[in-house]
Amino acid sequence: MSKSKPSTWMIALFVLFLLLIIVALVGISATTGNADITVDDAYSAILHKFFPDSYAPSWLAEVCVWNLRLPRIIMGILAGICLGLAGATMQWALKNPFASPYTLGISHTAVFGTYVAIIIGGASIGGGAFMILGTAGIFALIAAAIVLHISRRRWATPERVVLMGIVMVIFSSAITTILMYFGGAGAVKETVFWMVGDLSRSSLDVLAYMAGTIVLCAIPLLLLIFIPSLFGVDEKRIRTYAMFVASLLVAITVYFTGTIGFIGLLAPHICRLVIGNDHRFVIPISGLVGAVLLIGSDLVARTVISPVILPVGVLTTLMGAPLLAYLIVREGRRAVGSA
Repeated sequence: MSKSKPSTWMIALFVLFLLLIIVALVGISATTGNADITVDDAYSAILHKFFPDSYAPSWLAEVCVWNLRLPRIIMGILAGICLGLAGATMQWALKNPFASPYTLGISHTAVFGTYVAIIIGGASIGGGAFMILGTAGIFALIAAAIVLHISRRRWATPERVVLMGIVMVIFSSAITTILMYFGGAGAVKETVFWMVGDLSRSSLDVLAYMAGTIVLCAIPLLLLIFIPSLFGVDEKRIRTYAMFVASLLVAITVYFTGTIGFIGLLAPHICRLVIGNDHRFVIPISGLVGAVLLIGSDLVARTVISPVILPVGVLTTLMGAPLLAYLIVREGRRAVGSA
C-alpha cells in the first residue's frame, strides 16, 4: 500500500461528512417503524429531554423514540464504532488488508465463549452477565494470540492467515453445535441470539454498561496509536498490545449484539480510499465509518421486508462476503502482476 499523506482539510471534511450522515440516519431510523412518526416529531422527542421548554413532542413519539428506537440506534452506533476500530487496528497490527474480527475468527470464538458460559457454566443474560462477558473476552484473547502466532510465521501470507481464521470459525462452530445438541432447551434458546447478530436487546440501561466498557478499552487503544512511547519503543510489542485491546472490543460487541460480520473489514478500506494510509487517522475514523455502516444496515434490515425485521448480522454477512471475495481476487491479481 502506498504511503500517501492525508490532507488535514480532507480528514476534517470527511469526519464532518460522517457526523452529518450519522445525524441524518438517526433521524430517518427514529421515524422508521410501524408507528407513524414524522422527522420533526422524532427530533422533538430527542431534544425535549435536553430542552423541555423549547420542544413539545407527542406522547407516541416520545415513547417510541426513547423506549424503542433510540436505544437500538445508539447500540448500533456503539457497536459500529467498536467493530470499525477493531478491524482497522487488526489490519494495522497484522499488516493484513483482509484482517477483521469476522475473517480472523475472533468474533466466532468469542461467541463460542458465550455458549460455554451459558450451556456448561449455567449462566444467563438475566443472571451471570459478567460471567458471559468475561468468558467471551477470554476466548477472544485466545483467538487473537493464535492469530498473532500464525501471522509471524515465514509462510504466513495475508490470505493464509485469513484461511486459518476460517479454520477457527469452522472449529468453533462445530464445537458450538455439539454443545447446543447436548444442552437443555432453555440454554439453547438463550444462545440463539449470538448466532445471528442483532440489536434487539438494546435498552438505555444496557447502553450505559456498553458505553462504559467500550471507553475502558478505547482509551488504551488510542494511547497505543497516538502516544506509543508510553509503552516502549518496540513496534512489534505495541502492535501486539493493540491487537489484544481490539479483541476485547470485539468481545464487548459480541456480548451485546452477537456476531455482526464484515463491518470491521469494510470500514478501514473506505477510510483508506478517502484519507490515505496513516493508521493514526484511519483507526479512529474507521470507528465513525463503522457506525454509519451498521446503523445504515440496520435501517435496511428493518425496512426491506417490513414489518418483519431481519437480524442485522445476517444482512452484513450477505453484503460483506462478495467484498471479501473481491479483495482476495484483487490481491491475487496484484501478486501475479508483480511476479
